[in-house]
Amino acid sequence: MTNAAVTTPETVTPGGPPPAVPLPRPVQMVLMAGFRRWYLRNAIKRYGSVFAINVPFFGRSVVVADPALARQVFLASTDDLINVQPNLSRIFGPGSVFALDGSEHRKRRKLLAPPFHGQSIKNYEKVIEEETLRETASWPEHTEFATLEPMNRVTLNVILRTVFGADGAELDYLREIIPPWAKLGSRMATLPEPSFSTGRYSPWGRLQSFRRNFDRTVFTLIDQAEADPRFEERTDILSLLLRSTYEDGTPMSRQDVSDELLTLLGAGHETTASTLAWVFERLRRHPEVLARLVGENDRGETNEYRQAFLQEVQRHRTVIDFSGRHVLAPHFDLGPWRIPHGYTVMIAIANVHANADVFPDPQRFDPERFLGTRTPTAWIPFGGGTRRCIGAAFANVEMDVVLRTVLAHFTIETDNAPDEKVHFRGIAFTPKAGGKITVRRRV
Repeated sequence: MTNAAVTTPETVTPGGPPPAVPLPRPVQMVLMAGFRRWYLRNAIKRYGSVFAINVPFFGRSVVVADPALARQVFLASTDDLINVQPNLSRIFGPGSVFALDGSEHRKRRKLLAPPFHGQSIKNYEKVIEEETLRETASWPEHTEFATLEPMNRVTLNVILRTVFGADGAELDYLREIIPPWAKLGSRMATLPEPSFSTGRYSPWGRLQSFRRNFDRTVFTLIDQAEADPRFEERTDILSLLLRSTYEDGTPMSRQDVSDELLTLLGAGHETTASTLAWVFERLRRHPEVLARLVGENDRGETNEYRQAFLQEVQRHRTVIDFSGRHVLAPHFDLGPWRIPHGYTVMIAIANVHANADVFPDPQRFDPERFLGTRTPTAWIPFGGGTRRCIGAAFANVEMDVVLRTVLAHFTIETDNAPDEKVHFRGIAFTPKAGGKITVRRRV
């Protein structure tokens, strides 16, 4: 980091702006794009847990790595802070929950909530187990292989089946077109969209072509669902959304349904798959943790330790490392700082998870820290507040069932291999080698 003069937390006037990183904007862009984890760690050491940066796309921003201040951001009024601008609605569509704020956002969240709570999620466990068994049936024994892509297939098939309820030609088509879209969309999500046409073969043109094909397929599936004589009895997410209405009795438009389904498919499988790849990467290197998980699983005990393990994976190997808000009010007071209108507030999730006051010895991988205690409010892999990931409970059940099923059918070999490095895939952080493991079948 540069030694140029800069205000520090000790010299800032109360109610003034936080200290700013004095590097040129293009340099900050390169650091955020290619070396974000390293950049933020060093900036926190130099400027404290709240500091200002200026980067293309998001513009003038304030990074927050303090757990208490992060909570203040998440609990702020939606009159003061709205969703980060621009956001993933550029990829998912204007009818996505990402595009909505205020009362419209609350109404949509209420409409989306039923498929992701209670018995609805319980009904999906069988699908998750079936897809895990289907994928793992071809796993090689005694040969190292990466788990990231197999987990991507599992989570994609799970979300497709739970969203649409059954297999068929349309789902086969979606299985074909969604993975390349997700890969391209992840890379384009934080790049500015040109104001002019870039042609059908450009990245933006390819995204538009995908969207037309996706909408056409979803509209066909909507027609099939509504024509089903048992439509009122169906429990798939598509049918639940089609039957749901706002308080005034109006349903979601077909386009809004398509936007929301794309949001669920896009946001609901790749991040979970990335976490599962880290699950296996961690197990390979922690034999005592693996042995305890297997024992709990084999004895048919409650999943207390498995849940603690999954929480620690998400803390120790955070997949989504920031959650953003946009200052809508004339200013937003955050602790001693005053953040002006138009700024972006970035919660540095991975850095909050590394806070030694909340998580002692944060570099140590230790599921014990989540046993017999209430989950700290600083544990925020799904964000927080009114914009906390609506699929958090679904993702948790999915990871739990996948891990439970794999442990029941395979022995994972452990060794002293170096930790896999963190690799940034555009939105999610994954194991660079794909979470490699070696297994043998249990008899």
